[in-house]
Formats: sequence, structure tokens, C-alpha cells
Amino acid sequence: MAIDKLKNIVIVGGGTAGWMTAAAFSKLLGNRYRIQLIESDEIATIGVGEATIPHIKNFNAALGIDVNDILRRTQGTFKLGIEFVNWGQIGDSYIHGFGKIGQDAAIASFYQYWLKMFQLGEAADLGHFSINTVAPRQAKFMRSVSDMPNSPLSDIASAFHFDASLYARFLRTFAEERGVVRTEGKIVETLLRQADGFIEAVVLASGERVAGDLFIDCSGIRALLIEGALRTGFEDWSHWLPCDRAIAVPCESVDPLLPLTRSTAHSAGWQWRIPLQHRIGNGHVYSSRFMGDDEATAILLANLDGKPLADPRYIRYVPGRRVKAWNRNCVAIGLSGGFLEPLESTSIHLIQTTITRLLKFFPHGAFNQVDIDEFNEQCNVEYAHIRNFIVLHYKATERDDSPFWNYCRTMDVPEALTKKMALFASNGRIFREDAELFAEVSWLQVMHGQRIRPRGYDPLVDLTPKDEIEKLLANVEGVIRKCVDVMPLHSDYVAKNCAARA
Repeated sequence: MAIDKLKNIVIVGGGTAGWMTAAAFSKLLGNRYRIQLIESDEIATIGVGEATIPHIKNFNAALGIDVNDILRRTQGTFKLGIEFVNWGQIGDSYIHGFGKIGQDAAIASFYQYWLKMFQLGEAADLGHFSINTVAPRQAKFMRSVSDMPNSPLSDIASAFHFDASLYARFLRTFAEERGVVRTEGKIVETLLRQADGFIEAVVLASGERVAGDLFIDCSGIRALLIEGALRTGFEDWSHWLPCDRAIAVPCESVDPLLPLTRSTAHSAGWQWRIPLQHRIGNGHVYSSRFMGDDEATAILLANLDGKPLADPRYIRYVPGRRVKAWNRNCVAIGLSGGFLEPLESTSIHLIQTTITRLLKFFPHGAFNQVDIDEFNEQCNVEYAHIRNFIVLHYKATERDDSPFWNYCRTMDVPEALTKKMALFASNGRIFREDAELFAEVSWLQVMHGQRIRPRGYDPLVDLTPKDEIEKLLANVEGVIRKCVDVMPLHSDYVAKNCAARA
């Protein structure tokens, strides 16, 4: 039996989502499909997704992109984790670092041995036991060393900061060199087939009609196709994620060049700080229910490290996700599929995983509903897990200094998150579910960093004599300290390996 084939793929919208999709399709699908991307220079992109997590390396590797080259072209720097300031209480600071914590033993996780000693008041804080949290405190960085398997230097896990507009520009060149056709134009109408409601074509302001078999909606928060044309529906999560505004402004760079993103909690939200080679990206994410735009702007501008380099840019959004990321012959990728605030740098990652998932479920012309349903279910599960991890940051706080934090501290949260917090509060137990993005060490660092203190620990730890546990902790802490001592400064590493071109 002949199988109906797709021929024409139309991507609506450029920016990071559109050009990541175009680049991936042009590389991995080859020339078997006609790929056309429509974007309008009149419509600005969000363009503030400048921080990533380590999974971005898989995307670059799949495309065969040289990491040093892309960092040169995007004013990029390296990232070992995210520092959270003022979240548990005002004055607190901890780092959610990528990578390992300590060295696991045969019976229990390393952190359980640390937890016993910490409860006894005989262990340093958790941040002393990972190279990813010790190194950024000293502005040190290097890539992991593969030929030292028993050293913390082989455990360094890193991601990137880069200028999102330059990253999209880089990927545009990459995609166009591989046959993607870019069409400049503003869409004024979407035509649906009467028989089944599938998208047949979009019409540009010029009158040009662009037909396609598969449409990818990368139009951002406007969700021009998935919502504007198909009325798919949106699930609002603002009762768990009360922030619904953001202000972005770049400022001049300062020393030292830190290999981390910083998130500083304020009275009704938080401020991001992302250091690039040529500037620092800053933004204030806040709740309009608890703070006005003028006050939020004043707080942001008063907490910059250097002189502002542009006027503040204002972004409004509703936290949540599209009810279905794939509806008929349209797939939403990026902000058109949902908005989870950039607290844990997951925006670009969600673009990446949706592209990867679509390639796994790539359709025939018949668009089998069972495939579409499974795709949507996997998207929904992924969004829910990431949502719960972000909600944790707001719920796990002792702050009572403002109406915003009183709301967050006392709000009801999803049952799955309540269960995770209760398991940790009992005996420090953490379990990863459904291959969720954030592993046990991520949950550990945030829950401990925001003052959830377990009442007990894994009893199997007591099978190891206390003096052996003391030696284990001292050895891990000492070896990490020595390794960080020999690491170069982040600024020196960038200058040597991937300094931006003039």
C-alpha cells in the first residue's frame, strides 16, 4: 500500500525557535522536503533566552556545530549552574550546579552520608562537595577532562550563555546554506480545509499564498496558528506561577566574568543576570498582582552592575501550556506551545526536546492520530515535571516580608510536588520519575538551598562507621578544592578558546 508522503514544511516565525527548527530539519531531513520559513522584520522576537542547560550540547553535536565557533559568533560564555540569592530567606545564597555531588557508595547516595553528618553539625554545607558549585565561587572554569576518570575534573558539566539574537542569526545562515527558504512577510490570514479543519495555507500581507503539508508554529506568545487559527486552548498555571511580567535590559560588563547565571529574589519576583563577553543580560520577572511596572523597572535599574545599554523592554505573558502542542497538521514549538518562566533556563531546552520528539514522531501525510496523541502526552508530562520544579522555588521559602512571598509560601501546589517535598522532609529521599529533566541532585540542591531540612536520613548509612564517613567527606571536599585551584579563570579560558571576533 502506498503511503502518502509529506512534501512541504512551513515554519511560521523566526527567532530562536524558528531557526533552531529550520536548522535541525535541514540537517537531519536532508533535501527530501521543501522547508520554508516565514518571518516578518516588523515583528520583534522575545530574544531573552540567553541561558541554557547542558543538553544544548546534544543539539549542537547533532548539527555538527563547533562549540568554540558558535560561542565566538554569539558572544558566548560558559555556565556551571545557577546561583539563587534571597530565595529561602533574605541573605541566603546557594548554587544549583550541574553535574555530580560527591562520589556515590554502593549502598546509599553520597548526599545521604553528607546528610547524616550535616544533621550532626559536623559537615560543611552541600555546596562544598561539587566542583560545579565550588569553581564558580572563584570565577574558575574549564571543560571536563575525559582522560581523568577518577577526578572531579572529569565531572564538570557545563552549558552556555549566548546572545539569543546572534544565535538565531547563526542558525539562519546554517539553515539557508542547507536549502531552507526564508520568506519575509506578515501573515494576515490562515486558510483551513473545510473537510477536516487542517491548515491549507497562510496568506501574507503582500497577497502571496503559502501552502504546506506540515505547519510549525514558532510565532511566540501570539501562537498565530495553534491558537489564533485552530483554537486549541491553553492551560493557565498562574495560580502556581504568579509572575506574569518581565522587563529586560542589558548593561555594561564588570569583572569577574562568572560562569553562572544569577537569580536574585526581590519582593514580588526575581532578577536574572547573564554574563556574556560583550555585556550582561538582565531582567526582572514579577507579578503584576503584587507590583506595578514603574516599581519593577526601578528595582531592576537600581540593581544593575553596570551602565544600561538600552531602554527597558517589557514582556507580558501567561504561564502555562497549550492544551495540545500538536493539533491537526500544526505543531507548536517554543513559546507558542507554552511559557515557563526562565528561572531554570528551560526555554531553549523545551524547543530542543520538542524538535527531537517531532522527528521521532515525524508524520506521513495521513497524520495518524495515535502518534499525535502520544506526542502530546509526552509534551504534557515534560511540561508538568519542569513546572513542578520551578514551583518548588516559590513554595519552599521562609520569606514573609511581602504579600507576594506570603502567597507563594502558603499556596497549594500540585500533588506530585507535595509528595516530593514530603519524602525529602522525612528522610531526605528523592526519586526521579518518568525520565524527568531534573535529576535527584537538582532537587536536592534547591530543597536544601531553600531550607527544607529532613528529619532523618537513609538508615543504611549507619552501616558505615562514622569515622569512614568523615574521611569520605574530607577526601571529596579536599580533592575538589585542589582541582579548582588548578583551573583557569573563566575570563582567561574564554579569551584563549572562544573570544568573540571584532
